[in-house]
Amino acid sequence: MEAFDIIIISKAFILLDLDLTQDNIIYVIGESDMTISEVSEKYGLSADTLRYYEKAGLIPQVRRKESGIRDYSEADCGWVEFIKCMRGAGLSIETLVEYVSLYQKGKRTERKRRNLLVAERDRLKAKMEEMAKTLERLNYKIKVYDTKILSCEKDLLARKE
Repeated sequence: MEAFDIIIISKAFILLDLDLTQDNIIYVIGESDMTISEVSEKYGLSADTLRYYEKAGLIPQVRRKESGIRDYSEADCGWVEFIKCMRGAGLSIETLVEYVSLYQKGKRTERKRRNLLVAERDRLKAKMEEMAKTLERLNYKIKVYDTKILSCEKDLLARKE
């Protein structure tokens, strides 16, 4: 009889930090499986987007029922949440596909995955700094307009008197 690792978890996102191979058995305690429409509603993504995520390799292949309907596990939902978060932060589809592909190759890709995430974090930090400068400039411009508007309003009120 072969030895198996048994992992008991309660939240799907924890799976993203574990390297699971075909030799692992996973018991997920928590939500029951969900249909694509339920996942769509829960995460605010269209069913078409979820299908695209799967087809493009942004999330691992979702198990299907005998009828062919997608049967999203809590682990699948963890991937959906992860990808939605990363896409919202501006990570490219290509980067995320590479990350998922590396993840599926297991433990031997940990360094590459980490390096990929570090590079994306650094890119995101630079973008945030640029956006902070833009925000400062916008606030300045708004202040200029507010000052002009107040000045014009004072002039209009003075003319009425």
